[in-house]
Amino acid sequence: MNAKCPCCKGTATVKRGFNYTKKRGKQQRMKCNNCGHTFIVDLGFWHMHNKEEIITMCVDMYLSNLSSRKMRNQLRRHFGIKVSHVTILDWVRKYVLKVQKFVQKIKPQLSGKMYADETEVDCENRKDIFWCCVDWDTRFINATLYSNKSQNLADATEFMKRIKATKKPYYIQTDALPFYPKAFKKVFYSRFLKDKVAHSVVNYSKTKKHNVRIETVFMKVKDRVNDFRGFKALWSAPILMAGIILQHNYIEKHSTTAKVPCELAGQSLNLGENRWLDLIRLSAIMQ
Repeated sequence: MNAKCPCCKGTATVKRGFNYTKKRGKQQRMKCNNCGHTFIVDLGFWHMHNKEEIITMCVDMYLSNLSSRKMRNQLRRHFGIKVSHVTILDWVRKYVLKVQKFVQKIKPQLSGKMYADETEVDCENRKDIFWCCVDWDTRFINATLYSNKSQNLADATEFMKRIKATKKPYYIQTDALPFYPKAFKKVFYSRFLKDKVAHSVVNYSKTKKHNVRIETVFMKVKDRVNDFRGFKALWSAPILMAGIILQHNYIEKHSTTAKVPCELAGQSLNLGENRWLDLIRLSAIMQ
């Protein structure tokens, strides 16, 4: 793709030497043949003072399992880079929002076999509720809802609407939370046989079986939240939770399928080994 001029938005651009920066190295400079403006292409790291590889490593490691303070210490010991743990958190939040905005435009190809559940999340000494739905064939998390309220019908209904917006399922499996049948009926009820969606309920008190397929995903999510020792601010919690979901869907291979869920969901983005770096660059180019 030709670089787009930030002034006239034209694409008749050519390379015009380099700019040399102290921490980010050599940066390609471009010239627009329409208006004569010269510029550096913003690939998502404009005005950042550290290398792209350092920033994306911090985002990746933080969302994998390393605290911002431990990541700060690692940068200091191994690379001689001095940044605060707050800076690392800012990087995480900034790029999670940027990538999330990009991937929301890509529709996954889902099987329609949905497993939905909710779990408690510690935030500001309060038990928030995280609602989550996984498409089983792809292991792609296709719908979530973060709420600072206890389980209720309004949130359950909104959660079902978000599931329906990604793909109308063949069936949804949930636990025995009493709000699920009411919310399911509100969103998916149809008089026509061809439009019917099945609702399977796993009642642990009767069957002594958990909704295992969704619980395996929740273990990963809850392990990361426990490492945070709970979220510290309500405004930040949904962003960090969205980052954990991006890590699951686009970065890490699933242990059973040995593939990243987005690949099984038909989202071939041709990402390299540093998947966060390529996702951020795509987000900048396609905005």
